[in-house]
Amino acid sequence: MSHPRELNGSRLHDWAARAVAELSARRAEINALNVFPVPDADTGSNMAHTMEAALAESGRLAGEPSVGEVARALAVGSVRGARGNSGLVLSQVLRAIANSTNHGNVDGTCIAESLTLAVQLVDRAIAEPVEGTVITVLRAAAIAAEAADAAGSDLHEVVSSAVDAARTALANTPSQLDVLREAGVVDAGGAGFVVLLEALLAEIEGAAAAASTAPEPGSVGPQLEVMFFFDGDLGTLESALAGLGDSLVIARAEETSGRVHIHSHTAGRVIETAFAQGGVSDLRIEVLPDAPQVATPRRVVVAVTPPGSVADLYREAGAVVVAPGEDVVSDILSGVRNSSAQELILLPNGLLDHRQLISVERATHAFEQSITIVPTGRLVSGIAALSVHDAQAPVGVAAYTMSEAAASMRTATLSAEDITTTVEAAVEAACRTLLAEGGEHVILLTGTQVDVEKLDEALHVDVMAYPADGLGHLVEIGVE
Repeated sequence: MSHPRELNGSRLHDWAARAVAELSARRAEINALNVFPVPDADTGSNMAHTMEAALAESGRLAGEPSVGEVARALAVGSVRGARGNSGLVLSQVLRAIANSTNHGNVDGTCIAESLTLAVQLVDRAIAEPVEGTVITVLRAAAIAAEAADAAGSDLHEVVSSAVDAARTALANTPSQLDVLREAGVVDAGGAGFVVLLEALLAEIEGAAAAASTAPEPGSVGPQLEVMFFFDGDLGTLESALAGLGDSLVIARAEETSGRVHIHSHTAGRVIETAFAQGGVSDLRIEVLPDAPQVATPRRVVVAVTPPGSVADLYREAGAVVVAPGEDVVSDILSGVRNSSAQELILLPNGLLDHRQLISVERATHAFEQSITIVPTGRLVSGIAALSVHDAQAPVGVAAYTMSEAAASMRTATLSAEDITTTVEAAVEAACRTLLAEGGEHVILLTGTQVDVEKLDEALHVDVMAYPADGLGHLVEIGVE
């Protein structure tokens, strides 16, 4: 199979996008390796963030930039956005590539020179380099690349040699650093650097595959869940992403900004496309799990509630709780996917707007899960619905019973402006108004103290009060 002998500016940018996707997908894995110099579990996050900053800078270039322009943009973006020691090391690697692209496109010689220069830059950047860390892995890759280039190898062979040497050096890091050996892990920064090299090799091999015949069935890589916040023309972005994956959801915060969610086998292309269309921030990528091999729950009830005591109340009743906010659609989808349930009942509790409900409805279809939305307009209505949920009944029957319970509850809210005397007096007056049409039970969600026994005696009904915060008002009342 033939491989490109060099990478131009477009291909170098594609490599950066691929590296962002891979580092983001393996963020948690690399974080878990982080025990040196301090076990703060952030190396994967720092490297992913630094590479995102580099890609963002490259994405701002107009037209068809040269390889030198892309390389310099990657270097500038990474230096400005570097996080932690690992991010600083990554920025020096990109600086070295920028320095070595002054002579033309990225070929085998350029990679060998870049890695050698990167060793020198990192050595200078780190006050006290320690063997058994990323510097060891970087040095091994540089030596192998120099040897391959000296032997007349092409770009693919040089990078392959560097990857093999880096992997071997990474596997040996526990023998060089006691803290790694005791923890039973390899160096986190070194692992991130190997991911960077592997992304470069994949880009070179992917370029060749793209020019050949269609891939064999089953050769597609893992599907990734890509989420980010976007500033720009959302309509244009939606059109651009439509063919790159499924489960595309854009939850608008405003007309020109919103949170984007998509599943794709080509996360690198998704990210590159997004950066080309506007501003990207808070990028998160996760590897979607394979089809479950064990029995999964039949049904899950998801309730949208503010965090705090009310959320605890719903959680204790068996619901999956999601907090309202700009991430609510993505959080609902994550909760559904993680549960692997076949059926979903959603209690919006008046905290989702029409557009968000549509987004959830469309996206769950991609998981091959049915969704039933029970019309709960208040948190107290959701409590009534959840209290009659029958997990053994068919989902349609269960949802109908829950909807009846929610609809039969008459509700009211009290804010500070509604209190003219005392809270108890205002609550009693509101309850009497609601009970005028009948009722046996009163549910109170309150962020302030209420004398329940006194209300019981005054109203002659069963009163249940639950502490609640984050309601947006003092008291929420439900009568059933």
